[in-house]
Amino acid sequence: MAKELKLPELGENIESADVLNVLVKVGDKIETDQSVIEIETDKATIEVPSNFTGIITGLKIKPGDKVKPGQTILTVDESGKRAENTKESVAQEEKIPETKEKAQPKGKQEKTTADKPAGEKKIIEMKLPELGENIEAADILSVLVKKGDNVEKDQSILEIETDKATIEVPATVGGKVIEVLIKEGSKAKVGQPILKIESSESIYQKDKKTESVKEVTKPEPTEEEVRQKGEVKSFLPGEIDNQPPITRGAAPAAPSVRKLARELGVNINKVTGSGPAGRISMDDVKAYVKKLNLESVSVSGVGIKQEALPDFSKFGSITHEPMNKIRIVTAEHLGYAWTTIPHVTQFDKADITLLEQARKAYNPKVEKAGGKLTVTSILIKVIAAGLKAFPKFNSSIDMEKKEIIYKKYYNVGIAVDTDHGLIVPVVKNVDKKNLTELSVEMGQLAEKARARKIGLDELQGACFTITNLGGIGGTSFTPIVNSPEVAILGVSRGSFEQVYIDKTFKPRLMLPLSLSYDHRIIDGADAARFLRWVSEALEQPMKILLEE
Repeated sequence: MAKELKLPELGENIESADVLNVLVKVGDKIETDQSVIEIETDKATIEVPSNFTGIITGLKIKPGDKVKPGQTILTVDESGKRAENTKESVAQEEKIPETKEKAQPKGKQEKTTADKPAGEKKIIEMKLPELGENIEAADILSVLVKKGDNVEKDQSILEIETDKATIEVPATVGGKVIEVLIKEGSKAKVGQPILKIESSESIYQKDKKTESVKEVTKPEPTEEEVRQKGEVKSFLPGEIDNQPPITRGAAPAAPSVRKLARELGVNINKVTGSGPAGRISMDDVKAYVKKLNLESVSVSGVGIKQEALPDFSKFGSITHEPMNKIRIVTAEHLGYAWTTIPHVTQFDKADITLLEQARKAYNPKVEKAGGKLTVTSILIKVIAAGLKAFPKFNSSIDMEKKEIIYKKYYNVGIAVDTDHGLIVPVVKNVDKKNLTELSVEMGQLAEKARARKIGLDELQGACFTITNLGGIGGTSFTPIVNSPEVAILGVSRGSFEQVYIDKTFKPRLMLPLSLSYDHRIIDGADAARFLRWVSEALEQPMKILLEE
């Protein structure tokens, strides 16, 4: 049986890689876990293994190509038989869809759907549709219909006012108004029933009268006509294709809405409608344009692409918690002020005089186990305890869903300086390992990173990152948060300072710490408390034993 080997996920925020070398050729027999290609990402050089055993029947890539996760790199025949005639096999495969199309003509399918009879008359309760982000209610300015009126689909029935605009609400179906459930001057909430209509329309029935009116009144050609003529509209700079297009026919929108979209250079099929059945309003188009503008803001003025969040659940258990109103407003304001993450850095110093004495005393024991007891390995254990004491620092923010994702696992990334750039290996399940185990594992990961032999799984799943520049020098710095994490700890070189203790100055070894954090989720007071907690844990190790 023929199978396709596809490029696996390469890690958080890695969307492509360069093919350095193809290690196999057509006709070779490969085994499960055998390396087939060597690729290079912006983080590491990786060998990609096969997922199954068989004979290679085709190579889809070559050295120098750029490949994306999910892209087919080769095909394998698991039966073990070599493909004698590849061209003939491909030709036969290409004929299959043609046969299927002949068996089920497209026109007949459409006719079958259109010919379904309309349903019997029933009472439909119309509700106030969604009105935009953070808009929960609106004032009723005018009710344009009354009991007994006959209305057509898309006919305006209400005029409402929100804090952003005055909007006319259209009918979603045609029929007779049985009851009006709201009155002028009142306030209605999104989802609240506004009137009842007796209608016989169904999703299969075509309203020919409405269609004929649209054909007479439309001032511009439809999007489908534009595509057929080959007229391609240019879109806004920085437009990001992260919304699925509407695939069943034209987008549900009035001609006036389509015209507005064309004038703004927006592909209306990429706009998500907030009205009933996904109907697109003018506000939806404007909101989409606003979103594109926000996504294209950066320091350099060049558009940047939004990065999708990884699936945190594959690394451990998580919980979802809706953001409250204050947090949403704060997040939106600060997110606009500084694209992606509004950084703030908190500074403090820890007295590690006693800790350094203990580190030197126990280091020989750790070295016998194959590791090295360093300030960084000690900090890994301290940070894991700190994340338990301050859960907000072990979270990620999802601005699309307005949620905070709290992680129930404790993985710490360690920034490693290598000849080919900065790499951040991840020490997993820190809370379940002792200092000796952590020191050994951290040393092994750092060595693999420098040798460019680090695995994909060893670069993923971090909750928090530590970057230590103390071996190089400096007194403090402002590290950049490693998204989608919300905080990072910078460590500078420790030095002896005169500290006033018990009415006298004493020389103490002070370690400078710099905590950068995401201000959308972490407030300044929280950051100060967290960093002070870390400092005290370094000064008084019993703190961890008592609180963890």
